Amino acid sequence: MSDLAISLHWHRASPELQAGGYSNEHTVQYNNRYDLLVDSAPDWGGHPDNTNPEQALASALSSCHMMTFLALAAKAGWPVASYHDYAEAHLGKNPNGQMSVTRIDLNPVVRFDTGFAVSAEDMAEMQDRAHRYCFIANTLADSVQININ
Repeated sequence: MSDLAISLHWHRASPELQAGGYSNEHTVQYNNRYDLLVDSAPDWGGHPDNTNPEQALASALSSCHMMTFLALAAKAGWPVASYHDYAEAHLGKNPNGQMSVTRIDLNPVVRFDTGFAVSAEDMAEMQDRAHRYCFIANTLADSVQININ
């Protein structure tokens, strides 16, 4: 199987590394080409303009779910014209009392070519299949909620 990697780069900007006295801002590089500025979530002192790991996790899940859905839809002959999602990571404490992403909500909106439609039941089944086959969802186990729109 493939090993898929990123490069992460952080450099201290303050004179010393002291609790509460340094920045978590860093760069994540994809494919030795694309740099993304990453920081803590704003509630944890990060800059709100930067991506944070929790958003990146929601993005990874949303992308994986969409790609899995499109593969299944193509096999089923569904003429998907567009797919949009609003993914939201929820922070909280897990059963062990540790901070974690306790749930990720996906809100996919699928549009088809004119004249094609599927029932709500068929859409729910296809979204459920996409969730079951998505690599990232399988990694996260039970913390994903799919709200079909």
